Amino acid sequence: MTLSATFNAIKSSNVISWKSTGRLQQTLAGFIEKTGKTLHSGNVSTVRLCPEFAGKGRYFEFRSRLIPASIDFAKESPLCTTLFKDGVQIRTVEHLLSALEAKGVDNCKIEIHNMVADDQDVEAEVPIFDGSASAWAEAIEQVGLKEALDCHGNNAEKVAPFLNQPIYVQREDSFVAAFPSQKVQISYGIDFSQVPAIGCQWFSTTPLEGTCYAMHIASSRTFCIYEEVERMCNAGLIKGGSLDNAIVCSASEGWLNPPLRFPDEPCRHKLLDFVGDLSLFARNGSQGLPVAHMVAFKGGHALHVDFARRLSGVINNFTQR
Repeated sequence: MTLSATFNAIKSSNVISWKSTGRLQQTLAGFIEKTGKTLHSGNVSTVRLCPEFAGKGRYFEFRSRLIPASIDFAKESPLCTTLFKDGVQIRTVEHLLSALEAKGVDNCKIEIHNMVADDQDVEAEVPIFDGSASAWAEAIEQVGLKEALDCHGNNAEKVAPFLNQPIYVQREDSFVAAFPSQKVQISYGIDFSQVPAIGCQWFSTTPLEGTCYAMHIASSRTFCIYEEVERMCNAGLIKGGSLDNAIVCSASEGWLNPPLRFPDEPCRHKLLDFVGDLSLFARNGSQGLPVAHMVAFKGGHALHVDFARRLSGVINNFTQR
């Protein structure tokens, strides 16, 4: 795929310009297969990551149906990011996609199977493992990457979205804003003033540079507030949740399963989720994260997806109250 063909496949706008990264698209050098319990359904699923042609991007295959890992198919759902297409949905994709984006796996077929087969299944979920992205990041590191070629044996230029102007989205007192920059930088803040052991935290990093993601982000685990667990269970969520796949904090007692891997592990995990959710902006093997300085405060999956839609021009700068 020539450079001109790559640019023709994705269009620039007044908000972003697609430009060359100076690198070629990559894919996995081999196959990765992992099985584990899922967080919300509590079922067991197997995910197989397969090398893919240049220009194909990242997509899921479930029951012979394909769902692109694209913002076009993101569905708002509680406590996770869900992809939905043609009546089939894949839940809790954010940790896997975070690792694929950060480790530079531009093209990948993601096969997913429920271990308890049911011909009527229309839903699958990615395993949670220890609540972080470490299992995926380490597996990718172990199998390695290779140059992705198209079906004609040609390589493809990797492009990235460069932000042209400041943009933002906001829901009540939560927001994501972005400013033009020469590199990908993310500054993320959380505020759990009702939970003193967490409180207000900020973490800023350049997740695509060097070993930053592997050393400072990938191992941060999902977290929850103990006093909210009953409500989540009553809503049919976290059926597979345990102290082995999340860090749990009580407003009165503090952390129930220490030690933390970082003093600001909750904030780092939010940034991990943000990378995964923004990966949905990738097109045809491009980079999903915009080249910009992104600042998020008290965000969540829904706001992250709003921001990706803002980048794509589906929505304008807005405040939702």
